[in-house]
Amino acid sequence: MTDGPDMKAKRVAANPSSEINTGTVKSDAEAVGRGRGSEPAKRQTMHPLVELTLTRVREFVREPEVIFWVFIFPVLLACALGLAFRNTAPEKIRIAVEGNGKNQVVAALERSGDVVPVVLSEEEAARALRTGNVALVVRVIGSQISDQGSQISDQGSQISDQGSQISEPRSQILNQGSQVSGQGSQTAFPQLIYRYDPTRPESRTAKLAVDNALWRAKATDNDLNARDETVAEVGARYIDFLIPGLIGLNLMGSGMWGLGFAIVSARGKKLLKRFAATPMRRSHYLLSFMLSRLLFLALEVAALVAFAWLVFGVVVRGSLIDVALCAVVGALAFSGLGLLVAARPRTVEGVSGLMNFVMLPMWLLSGTFFSAARFPQWFQPIIRALPLTALNDVMRAVMNDGVPLVSHWTQLAIVLAWGLVSFVVALRIFRWQ
Repeated sequence: MTDGPDMKAKRVAANPSSEINTGTVKSDAEAVGRGRGSEPAKRQTMHPLVELTLTRVREFVREPEVIFWVFIFPVLLACALGLAFRNTAPEKIRIAVEGNGKNQVVAALERSGDVVPVVLSEEEAARALRTGNVALVVRVIGSQISDQGSQISDQGSQISDQGSQISEPRSQILNQGSQVSGQGSQTAFPQLIYRYDPTRPESRTAKLAVDNALWRAKATDNDLNARDETVAEVGARYIDFLIPGLIGLNLMGSGMWGLGFAIVSARGKKLLKRFAATPMRRSHYLLSFMLSRLLFLALEVAALVAFAWLVFGVVVRGSLIDVALCAVVGALAFSGLGLLVAARPRTVEGVSGLMNFVMLPMWLLSGTFFSAARFPQWFQPIIRALPLTALNDVMRAVMNDGVPLVSHWTQLAIVLAWGLVSFVVALRIFRWQ
């Protein structure tokens, strides 16, 4: 039922602004429709492939883990390996000479610019060769100094004294005496034995360098009286160097990744908030993560050591108890680091980026795959302070050298300090909400 003209006039008189506003809104809408009618059409013409591509780009930029592995990781890897394998002057090769003191062979090698001789006992030299501290062992057989100078010089003086009794001119006799006396300065080295591992390239280079140094030192034209004694020292191979480092790397990865993901996942599911509301002590909750890692520790270490022994013949020269204690200390330390890294992040992506940031320097610098001594000297104090470096040093000393664990208490103290400080800080800054 429509309103008549009188009713419409009454409504306008009662509320004139409503009719005006209504007309204004309608006119504005019509004007907008007429003026911008082409804009929705433009948006609809964008190709779906372009929209999907832009969506993928936004997803890529919003993932910090992807940004790290794509842009940051290659740069850090290039810097670390560039420092480790930089172009430097050739290093002098360490040579062990068996003996009790400085002898003729040591003096000749010290004058060479290619080798550094070290006098060691037979047992010390064998250990140094096995652990790779020296590349070659020179064993002196028989008399260490064979100098005929005094004998020949005496003969020259006798011939010189007899010059007055012989009809030949005294000057000729004296000249012959001086020639024979000059031969007294000629040096003949005793018999030598070169002990080295032919599978190591540095040992072959050391043998050639020692031969060159002794040839230059000897004045005679006789052949050098030396023979080779090749050995295959277990403990000096690369696989013997690698296995202890892999044990330490495995302890770090399982301790940090295992705890970090579990804690952040519980935080995302709001389980931490519920645990915090119970009478449970918060330190007990965090300690339970660290102690749970010990249950898997025996399997982790035993599996790797058994595989290395069966396949590559790697033997543990030290005590198995020392190896176990070293592994326990390392597992607790890296569990503490894992708790610290996972104390604040809310998402798995966030903790993953922090894990990579913490572990990457130790992957490259701690001497797992190659010796940390390759890095510059000014960088060594920082490298030695890393927990994985200390753990690798102790593990190699026990497994390859057979030394007792207490002899490396300094490295153990570094590992324990990292674990204790990390746990205390994690307990204070831990996010339960």
